[in-house]
Amino acid sequence: MSASDLPDELWARVLEMGVASSALGFRDLCCLAIASRRLGRLSVYPALWSELLSRDFLSQSHPSTSSASTSQPQQQLHPKSLYRIKFERHKVRMAEARRRAVFEAEARVLASRRRLAELEGSIREEGEKMKTAAQELDNLERVRRASVALNVWQPQVVRGRQKQLVQQCTVPVDSRLSNLNMELKVCKQQIATYKNAYNKEKHKLNDYEEALQRAKYHPLQDSPASGIVNEPRAKRKKLK
Repeated sequence: MSASDLPDELWARVLEMGVASSALGFRDLCCLAIASRRLGRLSVYPALWSELLSRDFLSQSHPSTSSASTSQPQQQLHPKSLYRIKFERHKVRMAEARRRAVFEAEARVLASRRRLAELEGSIREEGEKMKTAAQELDNLERVRRASVALNVWQPQVVRGRQKQLVQQCTVPVDSRLSNLNMELKVCKQQIATYKNAYNKEKHKLNDYEEALQRAKYHPLQDSPASGIVNEPRAKRKKLK
């Protein structure tokens, strides 16, 4: 006995068991509908699509009392038509959720990039402070050495130059040297802190960018095979 000799009741029972066991979904029924006229007729049985409705849209299968009047026209539709309506609404909700996920991921990426830019600015600012303090420290070291040289016998020209350096310095050398050394130490610590925060934020940015790519990814739009649909018919024939 071939498959075509089986009665419709047996085929219908097979389809019902496939839907009830989740072995068959709406895509499978749609594929069976175009396989043959017989399967096309059997695949639209209301019991099959009612089972799919209760399985795939469980949260929407029990409408509230306030919306009972608006849902009455839908209850008069064929279960397959009702399934199509709910499926289209579900696609819209999923698309909106996907857009929200993309917007949130983009916001995290932008915030992380702004944070990195702020840290880079802070590192440059502390670097300029440290450079200025180091230059001033070098000048004060020269003044301190000149002060020591005044107390040692030297030729008159040299003594005059050392005296000029000391007279141009209007701040106490020793106390200023201590303050500059402390300022250099603080600048180095701040730069190390900013660089540590920068590296951590850089790792976060990489994670955020990967999450953004995952949020933007669409298996149908981004797959290489999807481009075949937009190619000329002659080229598509060659691919077959």
